Amino acid sequence: MTVWQTKEQLTDLLCSLVEYPSITNSNEEIAIIEYLYYILEDRDYYKKRPSHLNLHPLDDGRQLLTALVKKDEAKETLVLISHVDVVGIEDYGSYQNLAFYPRELTQELHKNIEDLPKEAARDLESGNWLFGRGTMDMKAGLTVHLSLLEKAMAGEFDGNLLLLAVPDEEVNSEGMLAALPALAEIRDKEDLVYKAALNGEPMFSKYPGDPAYYLYTGSIGKTLPGFLCYGKETHAGEPFGGLNANLMVSYLAQEMELNEAFIEKVGGERTPPPLSLMQRDLKFEYSVQTPQAAVAMYNVLYMKQSIAELNEKLLQAAQRAKAKIINHYHHQASFYLEGTQTSAFHPDITILTYDQLYKEAVARYGKTEVDRRQNRLVNLRDQGDRDFSTTLVQSLASICKDISPMIVLFYSPPFYPAVSSNDDPFIQHGAKTAIDYAMEKFGEELEVVEYFTGLSDLSFIGPTSSTSSLSDLTKQMPIHGNGFEWPTEVMESITMPIINIGPLGRDPHQWTERLELSYSFEKLPQILTQVIHEFFRKDRG
Repeated sequence: MTVWQTKEQLTDLLCSLVEYPSITNSNEEIAIIEYLYYILEDRDYYKKRPSHLNLHPLDDGRQLLTALVKKDEAKETLVLISHVDVVGIEDYGSYQNLAFYPRELTQELHKNIEDLPKEAARDLESGNWLFGRGTMDMKAGLTVHLSLLEKAMAGEFDGNLLLLAVPDEEVNSEGMLAALPALAEIRDKEDLVYKAALNGEPMFSKYPGDPAYYLYTGSIGKTLPGFLCYGKETHAGEPFGGLNANLMVSYLAQEMELNEAFIEKVGGERTPPPLSLMQRDLKFEYSVQTPQAAVAMYNVLYMKQSIAELNEKLLQAAQRAKAKIINHYHHQASFYLEGTQTSAFHPDITILTYDQLYKEAVARYGKTEVDRRQNRLVNLRDQGDRDFSTTLVQSLASICKDISPMIVLFYSPPFYPAVSSNDDPFIQHGAKTAIDYAMEKFGEELEVVEYFTGLSDLSFIGPTSSTSSLSDLTKQMPIHGNGFEWPTEVMESITMPIINIGPLGRDPHQWTERLELSYSFEKLPQILTQVIHEFFRKDRG
């Protein structure tokens, strides 16, 4: 008996998944994985083959799920990738209590339609959209993947499907990183050949009101560069006796935020420009002493350019900020200091990468002492990756403060490699199948985009599209080797072609997040079914 095939059935399944408020790092993120296990273990297929359904623990107590449906002795396997976590709901305001109840929230919005932006109100009035956190990103994709798994259990496909449901995609992708060795273990144990990975992330609009439908043959890369600004402290009564780290970081913000120099163009696609994701000083108690250090981190996306090229752009931004900071200081001092008055402090700013700062510290104190200090911090660590990365940089800056003021470029997790299968004949065939079928069956025009811009777990399983050496990144990443290791060998052993064909929704990570039901739950499952058939047919020649 099928229970996940009709639009109504899939809507019910989606609502049951959304009702788990699985915000990243919450207990419900664990609970929803257990719920998936519960609804699958009751199926006849897994009652007969319980070893094909498994929970895999992460080091932090969370877990991921794998569900294999094997077709006789077939080796050819397609991996279906979904994530179960969602972002928070603070943006819902007075609707917070309904954020995880899609039907009730949608009904309540009908009563208060004037609260909605015009485009969201139009969608609501159409009666074919469901609002709620996770409806679009990405529990609808997981819902469709479960319907495909059900078809596989009924013998629909001439090959194997392996469902992978992971936590933590929205923060550090620790779920996907933990999944890599699990995928390798299942491959070896079951004698599988992974032909491709299909993700179900939703379509992302290229601009507000974009009417186009997309599928993706790759996923954009993301770096998280940070700048530690280490100034010279002074009393507020002697403002020109030092250099305020907050002033320094403010000029960096002007050089980085939305800077067109970082927009990369590949064909007709462009990366969004940088945005600040965090900016603050590192003074945590009040006094009239100026903050000595401040930090900012930026979301910088890329497609084919190298980390070395990104580093050069980042250092150039720091150089421009340096010139403006010094000019600002002298210009303002000219108004305050009168006649023969001068400041004993004459600001200059040293610009370093983390690797250069580390070598500077080693030259002063020796590698044994520097490593001892960092090991001590690792053992006392009570911070997340980003804060701890900052702590490691600040610690080195503090013992090299004689070269301050300084701006230090470093990187923090997460890092998403840019990946692409756009030139892979197997993926090209799958994309063409989806496009042709969508047009012939439904009159829907699908457009191929090489890079999914919303970031996805495909970055850890697909072929990299940049020739960049990973060491160009890791040597500027303080946390690498200090409690964080990049699983290079496992990633290389599990690489496979990738494609993303997902549901239609709008406004991810906003309180107006919503899912269009007809395309997502009537047309998309049929399109994906056709693609899977073609993938297995193509593989057999």
